[in-house]
Amino acid sequence: MISIEGVTYSYGDGINALDGIDLEVKNSELLAIVGENGAGKTTLVKHLNGLLKPQRGRVMVEGIDTKETTVATLAKKVGLVFQNPDHMLFAETVEKELSFALTNFGLPPEEIAKRVEWALIEFRLSNYRDRSPFTLSGGEKKRVSLASVLCYDPQIIVLDEPTTGQDSLQKTRLATTLTKLNRQGKTVVVVTHDIEFVADFIPRVVVMSRGKIIADGPTEEILVRKDVMEASSILPPQLAELSWKLGLESPSIKAEIIIEEIKQMLRGGQK
Repeated sequence: MISIEGVTYSYGDGINALDGIDLEVKNSELLAIVGENGAGKTTLVKHLNGLLKPQRGRVMVEGIDTKETTVATLAKKVGLVFQNPDHMLFAETVEKELSFALTNFGLPPEEIAKRVEWALIEFRLSNYRDRSPFTLSGGEKKRVSLASVLCYDPQIIVLDEPTTGQDSLQKTRLATTLTKLNRQGKTVVVVTHDIEFVADFIPRVVVMSRGKIIADGPTEEILVRKDVMEASSILPPQLAELSWKLGLESPSIKAEIIIEEIKQMLRGGQK
């Protein structure tokens, strides 16, 4: 479980990047953190693996106070995939990239080979096994960086803008992978501007603005609230916007719900 209590953090410019954040993430949850640029999303998740330490408040990860332990220790529990894959990649080949953390953690060679093979297949990277990761496209680099973290099987997986550079098919495959990991008991936290991805695949959403959490709850309830969308400067999901324009009594991000409500309206059954 992740427990964040009254966390405040400033980069020294007099403005709090995080301002009294309280957040609890239960084991095996799948949630998204959204908000405009500068809302504090990335600053928040960097506290989860100890890259940043709270200046006030406390962050507990799996019962461990992040102030009292090292990044190396937390890295075994929390896998963080950075927004820019170039900040993570360094090995000569994709295969070596995937095996690096596993080797450092002291896994036996047979287990390393098994996990690397799984990642190459899962993320459709088999053809790039012997390629330098720096010769790949942006989207391919993104998949390598994600695979390199999932290889070592952390309990908590944090992804910063994972859909950047991915086409719709890759996004769907990513969602399938994350959902599968979540069903296996992993906690998955996704930081993203891709509100349609959140609407389609993520059951819980946390909305941030100016270093604060302004909304937190089921995605299909939060993303249809005009006040939250406006306060966070987030463009709403297309289906939510359609719901508002149609004047539906119960706005939704689910097409089947919107269609049913339109049918009721056409039958004169609007309540």
